Amino acid sequence: MEEITQQSIESEIVAPQGSVVGDLRMHELRSNIFRNTRLLRVWVPPEYDAPENKERHYPVFYLNDGQNLFDPAMAFIGVDWQVDETADRLIREGVVPPMIVVGIDNARRDRAREYLPYRSLHPAVMRPQGKRYPEFLIDEVMPFLYERYRIARGPENTGIGGSSLGALIALFTVLDRPGIFGRLLLESPSLFISNRRLLKYSHVFRGWPEKIYLAMGTHESGREDRDKQVVEDVRELERILRRAGLGADRLRINIDEGATHSEGEWAKRFPEALRFLFGSGGA
Repeated sequence: MEEITQQSIESEIVAPQGSVVGDLRMHELRSNIFRNTRLLRVWVPPEYDAPENKERHYPVFYLNDGQNLFDPAMAFIGVDWQVDETADRLIREGVVPPMIVVGIDNARRDRAREYLPYRSLHPAVMRPQGKRYPEFLIDEVMPFLYERYRIARGPENTGIGGSSLGALIALFTVLDRPGIFGRLLLESPSLFISNRRLLKYSHVFRGWPEKIYLAMGTHESGREDRDKQVVEDVRELERILRRAGLGADRLRINIDEGATHSEGEWAKRFPEALRFLFGSGGA
């Protein structure tokens, strides 16, 4: 583990704070698993560095496609999830506890390869690397951050999530490594990928996280037939989760009428998702 950590470190980068609410810190991580380099964007809660909090440890929420979370200048088509604004507001209002949010940048041109665990024709990926993503996250990213931040341990303090293919690989990670993540956010998950293989595996899986937020818009693709199918895929996953024993206190479904497949829509739903996953009582 120490060898991985030492070889993974490149540098710490000072994040420009002009358009970011709160304290966002960036680290450059060299991965031995994927043999590439990416940024980890670490947002820490208000008063994280206050002397009275020096012994306090915080829940953590790992989110994929880190470029799109905090800063519109870095985000796809200039629209971000507004994670910093939302987390800061809900923490100050006492709706959710102070927490650390980690944006894990995607590999840009290799994004689909890293986020797909199986071969796919749409998108066309014949040499997927997604089966290594849980190892990358758990054996490289998490130890790297444990050394630098006061992160609480245990599934009740650990969340994972993403959108589109980023949601797909978050789901795969939970299925591949049960018991580590107790909070799961699936925004517009690409469940149709690889002939719905993850849906099929979900039928026999039993180690689901304590809380799951699952959302899909009704105008995701712009084609009526495909829009109906992706909504039905989410409904199928909902039925699987209900049969596994997840009631309303553990599973929140949001079929968002008229919503498209975009960062703007995921930003709109993020406050509800964060409240449900990390708020007291899941309000």
